[in-house]
Amino acid sequence: MKVSIFILIFLVFCGCTRQNTDIKNQEKQPIEERSQKNMKITSQSFKEGELMPEKYTCDGANISPQLSFSDIPANTKSLAIISDDPDAPTGDWVHWVIYNIPPTTNELKENFPRDKELKDGTKQGKNDFGKIGYDGPCPPGGIHRYYFKLYALDIVLEKDYGLTKKELLKAMEGHIIAETSLMGKYKR
Repeated sequence: MKVSIFILIFLVFCGCTRQNTDIKNQEKQPIEERSQKNMKITSQSFKEGELMPEKYTCDGANISPQLSFSDIPANTKSLAIISDDPDAPTGDWVHWVIYNIPPTTNELKENFPRDKELKDGTKQGKNDFGKIGYDGPCPPGGIHRYYFKLYALDIVLEKDYGLTKKELLKAMEGHIIAETSLMGKYKR
């Protein structure tokens, strides 16, 4: 009888310890891994890691590429995108800031309008060229990487159009459910 009680206590203790370990391991994971591992941003204009066509740059038509989103977390209230170049000589150079994109949006079409605010509530911020909307790659030379970072947020931002990247990142603090990115390159 004592052996049976000992085995039962041992089994209960092992089960509780394993469950606590699983919870602790889950808490160590970044929020985006816990809440949504599959969110994606892709483009028909270029593939991950490939050179971006000239028409999306200052050497071409300087229009925004097409972007598609998938597997957006169910509790998302809005989406945001920051596009930047970490290889710029002066440091990170921002090409596009856009936020309050409705979570039902699954695509931004090529040549997205430069409007400050769209009818659906989408707002655009100020890029490092000092303009609202998208301005494409325009590196002084060499190959640069251009990231299109997609953020799923648990709020709609109560901010006006014209936010900078820094201001948007501050406004999103504590509200990012998931994030992912797409990287294209450009060479002059």
